[in-house]
Amino acid sequence: MPEILLTNDDGIQSAGIVALAEAVSAVGRVTVVAPDRERSASSASLTLHLPLRYEEVGPGRFSVEGTPTDCVIIGLHQILPSLPDLVISGINKGANLGHDVAYSGTVSAASEGANQGIPSFAISLAAREEFRFEEAAQFAAILAERIVKEGLPSGVILNVNVPGQEILGVRVTRQGHRNVRNIFVENMDPRGRRYFWLDQEMETETQRGSVDSDYMAVNSGFISITPLKLDRTDYGCARRIKAWSDILFNHDAAPH
Repeated sequence: MPEILLTNDDGIQSAGIVALAEAVSAVGRVTVVAPDRERSASSASLTLHLPLRYEEVGPGRFSVEGTPTDCVIIGLHQILPSLPDLVISGINKGANLGHDVAYSGTVSAASEGANQGIPSFAISLAAREEFRFEEAAQFAAILAERIVKEGLPSGVILNVNVPGQEILGVRVTRQGHRNVRNIFVENMDPRGRRYFWLDQEMETETQRGSVDSDYMAVNSGFISITPLKLDRTDYGCARRIKAWSDILFNHDAAPH
């Protein structure tokens, strides 16, 4: 029976990971290793300056005082007796689309699984309220079964986003773009000290030619599957600037 490790960034008690575990248990033996509380927007952060602790809170369910990436590492190297066949991160409350994947603890946890050589995917429910995880969980189980049978290319994860409305189908997409404006809301605490609350205003891409993006797929009612590479090297740019090496090393060269 396949061994499957589940994690998330919404915490061990999140309804999303509960629904995911129930659905995926039809595919393999499930172990849940998740943060003890919400760790959204934690990206790939690690706990380096505090001890890591975990406890078993139920059969095959472990709560970790750490980040989603911590959870994957401690799950693979401390809790599980051997490496699993698959790592799944989710089901996240809210979408992880476009540039948001850089901040996402959900996506980063799946990336850590792939870093360890294990096929991995992240799954999110693109809703803002009334989170109904059943359809997303069932799709995760179908996808998990396919990946266990066929695998994934080395160094690649799948970023899956399920629309909150009626699902019309599935599209394989590219990572989209959108304009984000960071907003700091200023206020005063009871001791007269200023504090700032980060918020964002976002504009979904609407430009011509964006029909293949993750945003457009989800907004149109389709499940979006975006393959993401862990290797961020731009090889074309590397070839173009290779000639700079000697110039940059020559300390006598003055800028013109």
